[in-house]
Amino acid sequence: MSARFTEMVHICTQDDPEVFRSVLDRIADKWTLIVIALLEERTLRFTELLAAIPGVSRRMLTLTLRSLERDGLVTRKVYAEVPPRVEYRATELGVALSAPVVELATWIARHKEQIQGHRLAFDDAAEGRSSER
Repeated sequence: MSARFTEMVHICTQDDPEVFRSVLDRIADKWTLIVIALLEERTLRFTELLAAIPGVSRRMLTLTLRSLERDGLVTRKVYAEVPPRVEYRATELGVALSAPVVELATWIARHKEQIQGHRLAFDDAAEGRSSER
């Protein structure tokens, strides 16, 4: 077995694997990746985040931000104004996560056409099988 395989098995099974899986589930969420990347260098208001993330609903963004706040990746600051102003900022922990997040996003951008080609080929093959039945 390779050292990477052994390390991954250890990470996944030792020292409270439930916490590992729950954090991985949170971080792997598509909205989390985008929010962390956007908050890496600047503080943003809820409406700015909403406008910057195509396809996210207000409810989903709210749930994502609450989860990130709970995990210590984002801070939330509420200003006593009318209407209320709420700003979000990545914590030191969130900023530390942003580098691998941006690296993952870059990998996706670099390979998305290739992946899309594989998806189409797979779907075409699956369609061919299902039409023979």
